[in-house]
Amino acid sequence: MAFLGVNIDHVATLRQARREIDPDPILAASICEQAGVHSIVAHLREDRRHIQDVDIVLLRKSIKTKFNLEMSAAQDIVQMALHIKPDQATLVPERRQEITTEGGLDVARHRKRLAKVCGQLQQKGIVVSLFIDPDKKQIEAAKALGVLMIELHTGAYARAFVGRSESKELTKIKAMTAYAQKLGLIVNAGHGLNYQNTLAISRIRGMEELNIGHAIIARAVLVGLKQAVQEMLQIIKK
Repeated sequence: MAFLGVNIDHVATLRQARREIDPDPILAASICEQAGVHSIVAHLREDRRHIQDVDIVLLRKSIKTKFNLEMSAAQDIVQMALHIKPDQATLVPERRQEITTEGGLDVARHRKRLAKVCGQLQQKGIVVSLFIDPDKKQIEAAKALGVLMIELHTGAYARAFVGRSESKELTKIKAMTAYAQKLGLIVNAGHGLNYQNTLAISRIRGMEELNIGHAIIARAVLVGLKQAVQEMLQIIKK
């Protein structure tokens, strides 16, 4: 079975809407761990729209499973990562005007800059993952950078699923997962995964971890965070 990483960004989104102290993403992370998740994910965005610097420091101190910090290659974010030393750093593209991450990193285009950041993180013992589209060129570029892990962007699959035309995108993800594994890379996946479309992705042979945030936090508003996490774990266990 694939592992489950829960992204707690949107807990902080609710908090920042009122600039209050609740809901607390640190407590949310603890509840997720108690419910059986394998890692906690948080994205420290350059505009600090949800997760804040202090959250990252407190999460590093409190998480007992694995802490996966999503981050851009901006130097202030890189310095924060080097300071707190998450178990894993997942490099993602970031644009200020976007609502959420819209696609994967163009590793082939930005190879020189990413190589520097990957090297800095790896020297601190941080496992580096690159968030990329399911594309051979990007997978090969990631391998060339010397990272151990990639995360395939499942946004196109999730959008196609709504239109009941997901088979083409699912086939692509399966093929690119196998190709990346052939090159020796660990493969994770995430973005847009929910309670309807996750099962097929979780069944892909060798898929290491699924990182899911919005769907679980949205479900938690209705049924509670522990139940929302356990419902997703049951889907993956199928």
